Amino acid sequence: MRCLSATPPRRHPLPRLLFILKHRDAPWGSPYGYGGPYHLSSGLRNSVRFVVELLDLLGIPAKMVEVIDNNAIDAEVTRYQPTHCIIEALWVVPDKFDVLKRLHPHVSWIVRNHSEVPFLANEGIAMAWFAGYLQRGVEIACNSERMLSDMKIVGQAVGVPNLISYMPNYYPVHLAPDVDHLQPHLPHADDTIRIGCFGAIRPLKNHLSQALAALQYSHRIGKKLEFYINASRIEGGGNQILNNLRGLFAATPRARLVEQGWLDHEKFLELLEQMDLCLQVSFTETFNIVSADAVFCSVPVVVSSEVSWMGNYAVADPNSVHDIVQRMLAITPNNRANWLMSQWRDLSLYGAHARKIWFDRFGFGAPMFAERGNRARAMAGAMSPRHFALSTHRR
Repeated sequence: MRCLSATPPRRHPLPRLLFILKHRDAPWGSPYGYGGPYHLSSGLRNSVRFVVELLDLLGIPAKMVEVIDNNAIDAEVTRYQPTHCIIEALWVVPDKFDVLKRLHPHVSWIVRNHSEVPFLANEGIAMAWFAGYLQRGVEIACNSERMLSDMKIVGQAVGVPNLISYMPNYYPVHLAPDVDHLQPHLPHADDTIRIGCFGAIRPLKNHLSQALAALQYSHRIGKKLEFYINASRIEGGGNQILNNLRGLFAATPRARLVEQGWLDHEKFLELLEQMDLCLQVSFTETFNIVSADAVFCSVPVVVSSEVSWMGNYAVADPNSVHDIVQRMLAITPNNRANWLMSQWRDLSLYGAHARKIWFDRFGFGAPMFAERGNRARAMAGAMSPRHFALSTHRR
């Protein structure tokens, strides 16, 4: 009589994540449309790219794609065969998931939100779409812990609180190419202070208050001012803000508004490295990738409490020009290196937490770090403050 062996226990399939973004057509003056050689280096795209690179280092298969509209999602899912499909931001109508879930019943569908409630309040469809997702069994992931708490209220009200989750941003601090890249530079040794206030121009970014603070700061330290902005990305009534900035600087002989176009990420980092100081004292944020870029480039940054991963030493009240100026003045030649080191520590600690969150959620069955060779060792030993080399040379 043949002995029947026991059926082996079913193993969970290795997670296979597909991140889908909506392609922006000919963004902000670009000559390229969909299918062209240009990919918009937006904060959203960069943040998703960084997470995909993180997952690869963790041994979790992941891919990022851009599509022209929600009708193109089916083809990408069919091609990649993911276990989880993560739609980045709110652009897929809830009804579309009725079709997608029928076509791909074994896929877990997730919509990842990148905005806090004050920003979403200006998106007239946000709450109805969130409810529509949840009613269809689509998970909503938040990239900030505060928005996670707020969205749990929505989930509870709709009756599916278990469909709300946390999927944080990640910034690749481990990719610092060499020690020199992390060396803090003193401000330029000329008569001009260069301050960057980058990001889309829209009301909640608080550009005008920060411009006034920069003017007062430059007066206090006795230098001319160059105030850098991204003038080609105007959103949500930002035209009036840009007009006010132009009007202000047109009347200030010792200050100049530098209107910079939108750049790909590498070019932007090169520009950011030329700044003496960066301001990101905005009214609402979930992460703020510009602040992380400034940390990576060893540029001191002043933020609002909305950039929750940064310590109190860098936080100013966005409603008080005076408080922003005082925080800027706190960055002195004597404590500049410590400020920069603290920034790096804060971003590194956030990154370590984010790595754990992603691995705990999707890492079952994935190779452990030790099996991943040099890339895994680089990841496991991501740079920490003790690797931060200090220098006092001038640019």
